[in-house]
Amino acid sequence: MCGIFAYLNYLTPKTQKEVLELLVNGLKRLEYRGYDSAGVAVDSADGKDIALVKKSGKVKVLEDEILKSASKLDFASVTTSHVGIAHTRWATHGVPSEVNSHPQRSDNDHSFVVVHNGIVTNYKDVKLFLQKKGYAFESETDTEIIAKLVLHIYKQHPNYSFRELVEQVIQQLEGAFALCFKSKHFPGECVATRRGSPLLVGIKTKTRLATDHVPILYSKEEPTKQDAEAHSDHRPHGRQELPILPRSDSTAEFQPLEDKEVEYFFASDASAVIEHTNRVIFLEDDDVAAVKEGKLSIHRLRRSLDDSHSREITTLKMEIQQIMKGNYSSFMQKEIFEQPESVVNTMRGRVNFETETVVLGGIKDYIPEIRRCRRLMLIGCGTSYHSAVATRQLLEELTELPVMVEQASDFLDRVTPVFRDDVCFFISQSGETADSLMALRYCKQRGALIIGVTNTVGSSICRESHCGIHINAGPEIGVASTKAYTSQFISLVMFGLVMSEDRISMQPRRSEIIKGLKNLDEQIRSVLKMDGKVLELAKGLYQQKSLLIMGRGYNFATCLEGALKVKELTYMHSEGIMAGELKHGPLALVDHTMPVIMIVTRDPVYVKCMNALQQVTAREGRPIIICEDGDTETSSFASNFVEVPHTVDCLQGILTVIPMQLLSYHIAVLKGCNVDCPRNLAKSVTVE
Repeated sequence: MCGIFAYLNYLTPKTQKEVLELLVNGLKRLEYRGYDSAGVAVDSADGKDIALVKKSGKVKVLEDEILKSASKLDFASVTTSHVGIAHTRWATHGVPSEVNSHPQRSDNDHSFVVVHNGIVTNYKDVKLFLQKKGYAFESETDTEIIAKLVLHIYKQHPNYSFRELVEQVIQQLEGAFALCFKSKHFPGECVATRRGSPLLVGIKTKTRLATDHVPILYSKEEPTKQDAEAHSDHRPHGRQELPILPRSDSTAEFQPLEDKEVEYFFASDASAVIEHTNRVIFLEDDDVAAVKEGKLSIHRLRRSLDDSHSREITTLKMEIQQIMKGNYSSFMQKEIFEQPESVVNTMRGRVNFETETVVLGGIKDYIPEIRRCRRLMLIGCGTSYHSAVATRQLLEELTELPVMVEQASDFLDRVTPVFRDDVCFFISQSGETADSLMALRYCKQRGALIIGVTNTVGSSICRESHCGIHINAGPEIGVASTKAYTSQFISLVMFGLVMSEDRISMQPRRSEIIKGLKNLDEQIRSVLKMDGKVLELAKGLYQQKSLLIMGRGYNFATCLEGALKVKELTYMHSEGIMAGELKHGPLALVDHTMPVIMIVTRDPVYVKCMNALQQVTAREGRPIIICEDGDTETSSFASNFVEVPHTVDCLQGILTVIPMQLLSYHIAVLKGCNVDCPRNLAKSVTVE
C-alpha cells in the first residue's frame, strides 16, 4: 500500500537540501510496500509558501525532479524549525499521474497539504458538499476532499488550532486512513492521525527522554447524544452543513520533552525511521498527534472504557542492516536465503531440544483456556492462509480439536457463527491486513479468545489480540512473502507441540517432530544449494503461459503457496491442484505441452500421489517432480526433478516450498519482472 514519511526538526539546524534528502531516503525505505507515484511538500525558498514536487513513477524520478527544482527550493537555506511530508502512492482513486499523486493540496495557495494512506469510503458525499460550497477539484483522488475540508473548517473557525481542525475533519470521514498534515498557516507544526491504517511517531533527542510515556489528552466536554446523532446523520446523506462537535481542550499543555532540541519522524512503517531513531510511539485508531514548538501531544475526542491513559515510547530492536539488500540482487532473494537463520530465530528460546520441551511465552497463561475450547479457527489471507492450511492436519492430530481454516474475506462475507468457547488465530506478516483485522474484531465482539500470529511488534493485530505468537522472522521487505511463511508454519507447529505436552500417547510423535525441527536449518541450507538447478528449470518454463502444481496431504499447501508465488511474481497463470481431485476435472488440462510440477514425498499419502503421477504420465504429461533425496523410483517418472532432504512428514512442506520460491523468483527475473514490487500488489494490504 501507500507509504507516509514526514520529518520535523525543532532547534536542530538543517539545510533545505538535508531535509529533502531525509524525506527521499525515507520514501526509499518504503518502496517495498508497492507504489506508482511519489511526492514531497516542504517550505518554499522564501519560507512564505509550501513547495510541492510530485511525479508518477519511482522515487528516483521524484529525486531527479527535486534536483531540477533547486531554484524554488533553495537547497542552501538553513532552518531550525521545519516540517516536510512525503508519500508513495498506490493508485486506488484515479490513475497514476502527477495530479493524483500526494501530497494533495487544499487550494492553489497551498494553505493545507496532506498525505494519506487508505480509502475514504464516504468521499463522494463530502465531495458533493464541498462542490456545493464552491470548491473545485483538480484530482480524481479521495484524498483531495480531506485537504479541502480542513480549509473549509479553517475559514469557518479561524481561531481553531491546527490540531482542532484535524479533529473536526476526521469526524466527517469514514473508511481507513493514516493522515499527515502541513499548513502554511501553522508553520513548524505537524498533525497526524490514523484509523485503520498504521502510523507511528519516531522521536530523536540528544539526551534521554524525561518519560517513556506520552499522556493522552481528551475533550473538556463529552459530545451529547444530539451531537452524535447529528454527526452520524451527516455521513450517509451528505448534509449541507457540517456538524461541529465540541472542541478538544485547547488549554491543555503540550507534554514537553526534557530536551528542547528534538526531531520527529512520522511514518507508516518502522523501516523508514530505524536509521534515525529506535524510539517510537505506535498510534492507536483515532489518536491525533500534534507537534507544536517542538512539543508532542496526543489527543482523543472521547474517552472509552478500554482506553489507555498514555502511549508508550517503544524501543525498536530492528537493525538497519536487516533491511538492506546486502550482496543480493533483491530483497526477495535475500529473504529466501535468510530462511536457515529465520527458522532458528522463530524457535530460539522456545524449543529446548535437550529436554524436548516447548514454551510460547505469549500464550502460556492461556493454554488451559485453549485446551477447554470448542474448536480452533485459523484465519488469514494469501500466504498466511496457506500457512494455516499447511499445519491444519498436524494441529488436528496434536490437539484432537476441530480445526477450521478460513480466508478472512470469505469468513466475513458468510457472517460465520463464532462462539465464546472458540479460539481464533489471526495470522498476518504485517499485522495490519484489513480483512484479517476486521475478522478479528468480529470474533472479539462475540467473545472468542483472540490469538495473533504476526511478524510485527506493535501492529494492530498484535495490539488487539488477547495474546499472541511473534514469529520473529525479521524484517520482510519483498512483497511476496517467503521467510514469514516458513516462520508462521513453525510457529503453528510449536503451538501444537505445546498443546500436546501433557498427553502420554503423543510423546513419541512430539519427540519425532522436535528432532525434525532441530535439523531444519541445515536441511534448508541443502535445499538452497539446489538454486542453480532450479534456475535451469526456470529457463525451460519462463516462456510458458500456464503452470500446474500438484500434491496432497502435507504438501498441498506447498502447491497453493507455490502457485501464488508464480502468479504474483511472474504474472503467469498458475494453479495449485489437490492431486486427489485430478481425475475430477483438472486431468483434462494435461498433455505433452502443459507444464506440470508434482510434489511427491515418502509420507502417508505417497502411494496415492504415485497413482496421480502415473495418471499424468499416461496422458503424455512430462512432470517436473520435487521428491526426496535418493528416491530413484519416483524420479524415474520425471522429465526433471529436484531433491529435498527427508524429514518428518509434517515438516516436509517447509522444505518443498523453497524450490517453489526459488523457481518463481528465477522465472520473474528471466521475464524482466520486478520481484520486490510486483505490479498491482502491496506488502501490507490495509484497505478493503
